Amino acid sequence: MDTDFRDAMSKRTDEELVKIVTVDRNDYQPLAVAAAEEEVKRRNLDLTSVEQIKNELIVKIEKVKQTDNSTVSSWTRLIHFLLDSVVWIIIAFILTFISTFSLNAWDGLQLLAGFVILLAVYLGYHYVMELRFQKTVAKFVTKTKVVTNNGNRPGKGDILMRTLGRLIPFDQISFLFIRNGFHDMISGTRVIREDSK
Repeated sequence: MDTDFRDAMSKRTDEELVKIVTVDRNDYQPLAVAAAEEEVKRRNLDLTSVEQIKNELIVKIEKVKQTDNSTVSSWTRLIHFLLDSVVWIIIAFILTFISTFSLNAWDGLQLLAGFVILLAVYLGYHYVMELRFQKTVAKFVTKTKVVTNNGNRPGKGDILMRTLGRLIPFDQISFLFIRNGFHDMISGTRVIREDSK
């Protein structure tokens, strides 16, 4: 068993080891902590490095806690869904109306163009607004914004995953049953009150 802990700890990063022997010490078995301490000594991590890593970890943990405490309620998310749906439908209606007059084609093509416009506006609206401003129109109204789970500004990939996650069936109501909706979970993001960051 002791050998298993030594092997496991030898594969950990310096930061993970320091976290185990300092911040998360009580979350591990005594043998695991001893193996981590032994690995720290074996790597000759000096006390200054250990203290610096420990302080950085504490700051990260505090930031995550602050983000958790600032996450908005399901009711706020419902307001976002309703307001953003109105904005999305208005934009899609205008573009569909314009395309109907510009397409002199059979009804099936106009219908297909309408569906394509609806989908493109839905995805484009959320992607562009959240990438550019960290919020949609509804989030401007409620003074909230999108952040990563650790409280940072999301990148293009995070927002893309978040946007595509909106296509998951029942995503729009998933936040009523879980703290963060499906599109939050798969993108590692959440919506928080703006005044908290």
